[in-house]
Amino acid sequence: MEKQQLAGVAVDRIEKVFGEHPEYRRAHARGVIYEAIFSANGLAKEYTTAPHLQGGEIKAVARFSHSSPDPTWTDIMSPVKGLAVQFQLPEGEITNIVGVNSPIFLAKTPEAFTKILGIVTSFKRGKPRLRELAKLLIQYPESRAAIKVIKKMHAPASFATGRYHSIHAFYFIDQEGKRIPIKYEWEPDAGMETLSPKDAGSLPFGYYEWEIEDRLQKEPVSFRLNIVLGEEGDPTADPTIAWPKDRRKVTIGQLTLTQLAERADSLKFDPTVVTEGIECSEDQILNFRRAAYSISHERRNSEK
Repeated sequence: MEKQQLAGVAVDRIEKVFGEHPEYRRAHARGVIYEAIFSANGLAKEYTTAPHLQGGEIKAVARFSHSSPDPTWTDIMSPVKGLAVQFQLPEGEITNIVGVNSPIFLAKTPEAFTKILGIVTSFKRGKPRLRELAKLLIQYPESRAAIKVIKKMHAPASFATGRYHSIHAFYFIDQEGKRIPIKYEWEPDAGMETLSPKDAGSLPFGYYEWEIEDRLQKEPVSFRLNIVLGEEGDPTADPTIAWPKDRRKVTIGQLTLTQLAERADSLKFDPTVVTEGIECSEDQILNFRRAAYSISHERRNSEK
């Protein structure tokens, strides 16, 4: 099955499992978008020629979101939160970084991901039946690590206190043309803070959206952009495997929220949209997302 057709099947299955919700994104349906300023400190010059990472400030847009494709789920039913950032480069060009607060993904190929979506048709309101979960783990043992991470995950106390990982590897291209494997990580300047299951369970619907707006009225909300430098042997094509924790990190900039963004919900945060000095890795899931995001975007726009 070709990539575009397979992406259509994947989006169809998401709608079958989580329901159809017109005008919403097919994943991370509910969220909030802010205008922001990204300040590059120049330390990325050693690793990439990407224009927005050489130094100075540019405008950006940041979307915080809940992972569920169902916008009616309560905040705690989506423990995985997202941060997608679109950098607004000169002459109308853009480039994106898409992150979540889990360091790894559930599947390593589009075929496996689509089949997993078929298996989870029995999952109700985020809670899989044990028989179906066992079936999934038998067929896709590489998914065990991600499920283990999610089961142990505590939701962040705020969108502003989560650490967001790109999951996928990318390549930075330096001035000599050398390809350097990296992963992105957004580190909250407010510090990491999570909620106990008891406290998280008492959150009202929409808590995260109004909490970050209230926070921004009182103090700056910002994140450091780190790159994690891969070493020989670190997998660049398998998002189900985390890189060793001792890999070197370099802080290359800071994202600071300014105000709620108006008329920005139509934006598409495709992680494969990169600029000069950056290349997508061989990761099949990463490259599959371009087709899936396009299909979701087209359906959403046709519903308006």
